[in-house]
Amino acid sequence: MGKSRTKRFKRPQFSPTGSCQAEAAAVANGTGEEDDGPAAELLEKLQHPSPEVRECACAGLARLVQQRPALPGLARRDAVRRLGPLLLDPSLAVRETAAGALRNLSACGGFEVCDDMVAKDIMTPLVALLRECSAGLDSNDLSPQERKDQDRDSVENVANEAVNVLWNICECSSRAVSIFNKEGCLEIVLKYLHRFSTSVDLAVSVAYCLQTVTEDNPELLKSFGDSSLHVLESALLCPVTSMEYILLKTLVAGTIWNLKDIIPSKSQAEIINAILKVLSEVLEVNAAEMVIQMKEAETQRLKTTAETEETLEKANGRDLVEDDEMEEIPRKRKVRRKTFISDLLPSTDKELRETMALLTAQQTALEIIVNMCWSEDPSDDEWEELSSSDESEAFMENVFNECSGQLLSPLCLSHEIHTALTNCLIPKKVFEKTAFPDSVAVDICSRNPAWKPLIRKMNTIQCRALVCLQSLVSLLDMEHLGGAPALQALAQHLSQLLFSQSDFAKHADFLEAISSALRALLQTMASKNIPQAIGCFLLEVATKDPSLVVAGEALDALFDVFADGEEAEKASVQIKLLSTLKEFQPVFKMKIRKEGRSKYSPDQLCVLDNVRMNLRRFVAYQETVEKRLTS
Repeated sequence: MGKSRTKRFKRPQFSPTGSCQAEAAAVANGTGEEDDGPAAELLEKLQHPSPEVRECACAGLARLVQQRPALPGLARRDAVRRLGPLLLDPSLAVRETAAGALRNLSACGGFEVCDDMVAKDIMTPLVALLRECSAGLDSNDLSPQERKDQDRDSVENVANEAVNVLWNICECSSRAVSIFNKEGCLEIVLKYLHRFSTSVDLAVSVAYCLQTVTEDNPELLKSFGDSSLHVLESALLCPVTSMEYILLKTLVAGTIWNLKDIIPSKSQAEIINAILKVLSEVLEVNAAEMVIQMKEAETQRLKTTAETEETLEKANGRDLVEDDEMEEIPRKRKVRRKTFISDLLPSTDKELRETMALLTAQQTALEIIVNMCWSEDPSDDEWEELSSSDESEAFMENVFNECSGQLLSPLCLSHEIHTALTNCLIPKKVFEKTAFPDSVAVDICSRNPAWKPLIRKMNTIQCRALVCLQSLVSLLDMEHLGGAPALQALAQHLSQLLFSQSDFAKHADFLEAISSALRALLQTMASKNIPQAIGCFLLEVATKDPSLVVAGEALDALFDVFADGEEAEKASVQIKLLSTLKEFQPVFKMKIRKEGRSKYSPDQLCVLDNVRMNLRRFVAYQETVEKRLTS
């Protein structure tokens, strides 16, 4: 298996607020490829002299770009070139909503749209905006009066939207990454990251961006000096006061791992241990308990808020009874009701955001571990290229000197990684994450629309854990995995997962992940001559289970696990796979004919028929394997 690249967490899309909501919502109902009237109207309003109108137009576009049929019309009307100048609008509110519209456009449009945004020079106003926000947040550069007048929260919100635009574009466009390098954007975003103690949302956005731009970007390594590395180190070691900080530390750990090529030999073990210590702490948290606790906290908060409002309503009602005549009470109570603070502020979703931050951190941690496992050994071409390049040697030496030995170079880090993985109990914690999500947590999320997406997030963590387990089983020595008994117990666990009745057990992502994990475990056990718990178990299920559907799933798993590889071939002979399947083949065919139409749906019959044909092909393949091994 090749390197598993870290995938981007899809953030909640920009949502317009305030007086713009009605217009933005209206725009969202009735757009299409043939009629881009709303797009034309909104783009026209971007030039309006009133900042409020410009803000509402940007908010409407932020909603509109989330509808894929609207994108061609926006492209025809040159939306990017018309939104770009508003990043530097005199109004901070317009800047924020313009950046929000571009953020959504870059997130929803994908590679093609992001490339087009770069071609239309969106990076020029974007970088200028990032610089202005950096200056605005640096209070040392402002006079006392300027500090008083400056709306720091608004500047920070603008910066956050701008960093998200930068992240999206750099993830999809190599040209954008080149501009990032050339324009010195690293220094700008590191200034934002340095504010992590007071601006965690902005710091998290920067950390996402840094993890993207530092991946496979040797040119950027030249920009990392002592001060840059110190900012990353401070963020990595920051105290955890919320789940957002756990996410921040995880993303920074991923960024530092991307800088592995500038780690000097004497610092390798220390840096790798620090990274894996953070990832271990992330995986230590029980996500199911967090879901349950946070949902209870949200319920209690909403209940308290409602009780407070009811008390205030009653108090206001008594005041009105004393001051006015009875028939005027309903009208005046209605007026008073509008003054409640809870009506003027958007409802908070702190508990949901905290929970999502934890789940995202755990998913990211697992992906980083996979990358650490699969990127430790350079290819022959890489060794040849590095060893034959005087320029590379000069660069490596230069960076080492500049960094004063703090953070470079040996590419083969296997010993340090193996040791750190074991010391941080990573295999144990990854194994725990391979279980299906807690049923209580899933039930809680399923009953609340806002929390329901967390179910998919928990399922994704399980899949990432299975891929991570595959990497660990393939990489580590048997002793680091707990020895033969631990591997046999793991085989039993994975087999039980495979034949679970969970709905998610039928998803393609899960089946691919668990099949890969089973195959890696089989190969490791076969290479160490450990008795096959896996193959014997699958054969038992396939040939003895009364359900044809379960038997079919077991056969599919056997096809995957014993598909190829010397270890798989040896194991198939050990458990007498060929003779057992040849004997079972006519039985399976007969059971399909006899029980098929009376017990199973047309879709199930179609799947079973495919399994029957694959069984015939697999038996033929196993016959050639056995002939080759015995000849």
